Amino acid sequence: KALQQIIPRLPGSIKVPIMIVQHMPVGFTKSFADRLNTLSELSVKEAEEGDVLEAGWVYLARGGHHMNAVQSGGKLRIHYSDEPSREGVKPCANYMYESLIKSDLDEILCVVLTGMGADGTKGIRNQKTEKKIHVIAQEQSTCAVYGMPRSVVEAGLADQIIPIERIAQEILLNVGVK
Repeated sequence: KALQQIIPRLPGSIKVPIMIVQHMPVGFTKSFADRLNTLSELSVKEAEEGDVLEAGWVYLARGGHHMNAVQSGGKLRIHYSDEPSREGVKPCANYMYESLIKSDLDEILCVVLTGMGADGTKGIRNQKTEKKIHVIAQEQSTCAVYGMPRSVVEAGLADQIIPIERIAQEILLNVGVK
């Protein structure tokens, strides 16, 4: 539900690609991406191996696989890996965040939404040592489960802690439109 409140509020002219790791099992992410696509100006899809990351597109990690970004031929592309579950989940946001360290991106915006556990915290911490990043954590009162955002906040990694209703606006303020 959190993503359904954010993605439709972002314009198709957003200047960046968006990568999403949602803890969902195999077989559910394609229909979820299709649903988000019908609600949004953005083009939303279940990410496929080799997809080139393009502005105005949302790439949702396939259930049961770790989604990474790899630099190839001057472009950033989706690559799936089959490492073990991490933080008890697969896909795991930590792998995605850490894969961005090797990218040629100058700045990265990380948004951590409602969810159980601490997935994302280690990846963001590792990323912060190498990249200029800005981290938005969903504020507790608007979370169904205040696990992942809490972990980022308690680790001192959040630059902003805001309610779900303001996250799309803050994303746009940080990345802009074409």
